[in-house]
Amino acid sequence: MVFKIVLLIGGYAMGAIPFGVIIARVFYRTDIRQLGSRNTGATNVWRVLGKKPGIATLTLDALKGALPVLATCHIFPSEPLWAMGAGLAAIIGHNWSIFLMGSGGKGVATSAGVFLALVPLQGFIALGTFLIFFFSTRRVSIGSMAASVALMASTLLSDTPASLRWLVVLASTMVLIKHIPNVKRLARGEEPKVNFR
Repeated sequence: MVFKIVLLIGGYAMGAIPFGVIIARVFYRTDIRQLGSRNTGATNVWRVLGKKPGIATLTLDALKGALPVLATCHIFPSEPLWAMGAGLAAIIGHNWSIFLMGSGGKGVATSAGVFLALVPLQGFIALGTFLIFFFSTRRVSIGSMAASVALMASTLLSDTPASLRWLVVLASTMVLIKHIPNVKRLARGEEPKVNFR
């Protein structure tokens, strides 16, 4: 039991690593929390610093969601609840990082990593939905919210264990709540688009 608790704490700690902040500070000598939307996630890094640091942040944020899940599945293959717990801990760590005094990102990339590891089919459905809405609108917020809804729908409509359904609903709801400011900006026509160049 102690080792399982350590895995949950490790999941939170990995999720809490603010890769966007680290990349901006180490390679660009700037604090991403003071620029753009002041969010620490990949979208703000991309908008402010460019495509390469944005993609690097996106990849690392997704990995810090997937790795705790995969590690826990490998160590306790017959106890999926602990893998789900590690994934949830990583998402919470990203959203409310101890290294950032409780602030953090919106959990989109980290949630993607978690669910691509836990439920690959639903994860890829959500990813495909994100890409369709993102490339058609050039707005990450719209893609992220659409992906959250697609993840919930595909999970609720498939033969998925109840505990996993609850986790999907909880994680997707957190993403949607975190995007309330984006919805307000969209309503005012002020939500910025991503520059692909």
